[in-house]
Amino acid sequence: MLKKLIPSIALASTAIATIGQAQAAELTISCGAVGAELKLCQEGVRAWEEQTGHRVDVVSTPNSSTERLSLYQQILSAQSSDIDVMQIDVVWPGLLANHLLDLSETLGADAAAGHFEAIVANNTIDGRLVAMPWFTDAGVLYYRQDLLEKYGHDVPQTWEEMTTIAREIQAAERENGNDKMWGYVFQGRAYEGLTCNALEWVASHGGGSIVDTEGEITIDNEQAVEALDLAASWIGKIAPEGVLNYTEEEARGIFQSGNAVFMRNWPYAWSLAQSEDSEVSGKVGVVKLPHGSEGESAATLGGWNLAVSKYSENPDLAADLVAFLTSEEEQKRRAIEASYNPTLESLYQDQEVLEAVPFFGTLYDTFTNAVARPSAPTGDNYGRVSNSFFNAVHNVLSGNQSGAEAVAALNSELSRIKRRRW
Repeated sequence: MLKKLIPSIALASTAIATIGQAQAAELTISCGAVGAELKLCQEGVRAWEEQTGHRVDVVSTPNSSTERLSLYQQILSAQSSDIDVMQIDVVWPGLLANHLLDLSETLGADAAAGHFEAIVANNTIDGRLVAMPWFTDAGVLYYRQDLLEKYGHDVPQTWEEMTTIAREIQAAERENGNDKMWGYVFQGRAYEGLTCNALEWVASHGGGSIVDTEGEITIDNEQAVEALDLAASWIGKIAPEGVLNYTEEEARGIFQSGNAVFMRNWPYAWSLAQSEDSEVSGKVGVVKLPHGSEGESAATLGGWNLAVSKYSENPDLAADLVAFLTSEEEQKRRAIEASYNPTLESLYQDQEVLEAVPFFGTLYDTFTNAVARPSAPTGDNYGRVSNSFFNAVHNVLSGNQSGAEAVAALNSELSRIKRRRW
């Protein structure tokens, strides 16, 4: 059984009473791999357990989204009931739809009312609501407000400006004794996170979105080359060589320890940067990402949803758990405690939320107009497309190819994938 391969964290409920059933049921959920995300999920699950009298096991899954998708595909292809509720990335509904429950049938036609329409549309495949929006995301730029003020700089508007400022402050701080200071950290490992970063670089230079909405391959252009070559120039200069193996958490660790001027990450890092044990608490600002010479700021659309496996032995209960975890009350708690972006429009006018996370208001347009990865036009082939893209970008960052060589080779690779029909 696959269940034997998945270590679980049992969340014992203090509530034993049954509600509407002769016997309490047990569910399994995959939600949050590590850190605050896992803790918030566990707390939400406990609240549902206490309310219903049922028991839930939170199963641990890989932190890497690429590895987590592979695990889900194995479990679902085997039609296993090992996981009832799955946390799925915003680009996965089309890939996994055939294995997921239609939540509009279980929770009602208005189950997703009030959530961002674009995310609901993303999660609706062939008229079936296969996932409920849980939290949305878009890439943002974190910066050391104190250091920019110290050296007389404004927040950079372009990537070139950021590069110059990062280089200057890094050099000055090292001269002042902090030999660990770097100018910029981001997600540079060859995985889905690099697809998100690199799409922002390319799109913000006016280079498109790899594959357009009509399914046409657009990556082989001068703007994309310029963006990738600029990013490659950061490695070993304003970004450590180790960034080539960084995910979100490695980048956050460097920034939060006070050893980076700028960081690209998701909004979740805000509350952690402000925590009592953070070296940069009270010294951090958040703004939209820079842009290239010919483009506008671009933030990759991220975010996660909750879905119910079609092979669950308790589909109605699993759907009820999903409804609870994606409710307004839960999303507000998660926003205030850990700066997870709600998917409910109303919470962006909630004063308690805005007090806890001020940039939710100032960057509202960034979150609602984020650039989607090309999962819709490429369908089942998105995984291959993204894999080809982040590997090509990693080759450029590693110095193995120039931007021009990489996009030309990538264009050929994507053309081969497209011939298999997407």
